[in-house]
Amino acid sequence: MEHLKAFDDEINAFLDNMFGPRDSRVRGWFMLDSYLPTFFLTVIYLLSIWLGNKYMKNRPALSLRGILTLYNLGITLLSAYMLAELILSTWEGGYNLQCQDLTSAGEADIRVAKVLWWYYFSKSVEFLDTIFFVLRKKTSQITFLHVYHHASMFNIWWCVLNWIPCGQSFFGPTLNSFIHILMYSYYGLSVFPSMHKYLWWKKYLTQAQLVQFVLTITHTMSAVVKPCGFPFGCLIFQSSYMLTLVILFLNFYVQTYRKKPMKKDMQEPPAGKEVKNGFSKAYFSAANGVMNKKAQ
Repeated sequence: MEHLKAFDDEINAFLDNMFGPRDSRVRGWFMLDSYLPTFFLTVIYLLSIWLGNKYMKNRPALSLRGILTLYNLGITLLSAYMLAELILSTWEGGYNLQCQDLTSAGEADIRVAKVLWWYYFSKSVEFLDTIFFVLRKKTSQITFLHVYHHASMFNIWWCVLNWIPCGQSFFGPTLNSFIHILMYSYYGLSVFPSMHKYLWWKKYLTQAQLVQFVLTITHTMSAVVKPCGFPFGCLIFQSSYMLTLVILFLNFYVQTYRKKPMKKDMQEPPAGKEVKNGFSKAYFSAANGVMNKKAQ
């Protein structure tokens, strides 16, 4: 324990030296004073993916329908709470949409910081997205984009809560909470096969995520053009990170929805196969299997 405490002190001293003094208003908040809980949870998350896939390799996929229904409902409700509370608290504080500093709104800034703590904590809960993929053997969904997004967001928001827990930081989580209401509602409905025919709007979720990232970059850079005292380095980092997500999500969108039909899909069906509207029954089964995959 003494070695762990010494390591913790060294890590925190390094971070304080790199980023400067932390915001005193969030000192003592759960999981914020030390980076180690966030770091170790991230390591456990990554190890769970690797070990989980090895464990499930020769085992049948789990359904988890009941658990997934409750999980998606819970994330949807939490996102709705965060969206409503962020709108109300920033309205109360008279937040400037173009640029908002860290101290001028008084108690409203504390209220925003409390919501953003839940936003940070929700990123650890969302590690379960990947664990459920592992247990259901949906390995095609565990992409670099998926893991990078989940692991990086949790760690970045630990830093945000310690150094910039309010002000300009409110905008991205507000948009993201709205997107998550739509996204986890979709995931919850997709658990039920009878609902698949109503879930034609999957690709529009990815489009909405891309719009979210572009709007967040625009909002962040507006504070660079017309400063209000929000840390400049944080603005540049935020914009750079969002740009990586735009690139990765755009690549995912192109690969998933803009690929040209494969030539083999257009070939004549083998003799004896049922044909419907010029395509074999097997073609529709394969297409349905692709269309019903859940995208992150």
